Amino acid sequence: MGSVLGDLLPLAVGVAISPIPIIGAILMLLGKHARTTSIGFAIGWLGGIVIATTIFVLVGGAFGDSDSTVGAWIKLVLGVLLLAEGIREWRARGGEHSTPKWMAAIDEMKPLTALGLGFALAAINPKNLMMCIAAGVTIGAAALSAGSNIVLVIVFALLAATTVVIPVVAYQIAAQRLRDPLDRLKVWLEANNKTVMATLILVIGIVLIGKGISGLA
Repeated sequence: MGSVLGDLLPLAVGVAISPIPIIGAILMLLGKHARTTSIGFAIGWLGGIVIATTIFVLVGGAFGDSDSTVGAWIKLVLGVLLLAEGIREWRARGGEHSTPKWMAAIDEMKPLTALGLGFALAAINPKNLMMCIAAGVTIGAAALSAGSNIVLVIVFALLAATTVVIPVVAYQIAAQRLRDPLDRLKVWLEANNKTVMATLILVIGIVLIGKGISGLA
């Protein structure tokens, strides 16, 4: 199980450092309904990671014992897709980028809507979904016990969700102290999110390509 956990760590970091959900969480924490919407968003984000990863644990488990090359091919394809996306993001990092409509609507957002948004960003957004797919396939193809699979999914999801969940929990405890640091972090992420995401995706893409090639060798 330890080797599988090691393979999951870069993928968890990749999901955790994704700037868009972090910016979304910060905007909610700075908005009118900070406490309720942020909790909904964090629950949706964590739940989306768990569900997306679990689905592909089952997919990986379907061929884990009989054909490990399938898992290697999935990692290779995901790695190539992430590499291509990372190159595209890197080239676009200096341009002007419009603010997503959902960010402009955060002040009026209700907790249930925020929950759905968090779930969508985790389980439907292509960049994060590819990393959840890779994590799920890695766990499932290892052919471990059901208990080990559950532990690995929980560990992966908690690590991947830390950058959204921890600020939300901290805000419930010390809201006033966090407003200025959150505002500064939001400004920095808005200015640098393309560079951060491009670098991250490129690294993870290369790692997955390496894992895929070694699995086919």
